[in-house]
Amino acid sequence: MTIRQFLQAPPPYVPPKPAVSYVIDCINNYTYVWLRNGEQFWYYPTSVESFGISGFRWNGYTWLYYGIDPRLVEAVSCPPIPTLF
Repeated sequence: MTIRQFLQAPPPYVPPKPAVSYVIDCINNYTYVWLRNGEQFWYYPTSVESFGISGFRWNGYTWLYYGIDPRLVEAVSCPPIPTLF
């Protein structure tokens, strides 16, 4: 995560939940995550292993380092983010 991305908030919308998704496709991108327990949040994954996903979770104010068990992830979406140029 670059310092610029670390200082930026994620997009202000919830993307549509896809039928099929893979977190590996979302490495180093703003990613919306739906967990099996009903939680959903913006995430910035930086590493995907068979035993865990690591990255940064948006808590509403700032990005915090956060790890997720891949078995808990129901779906992810990393839509294209429009640029200013």
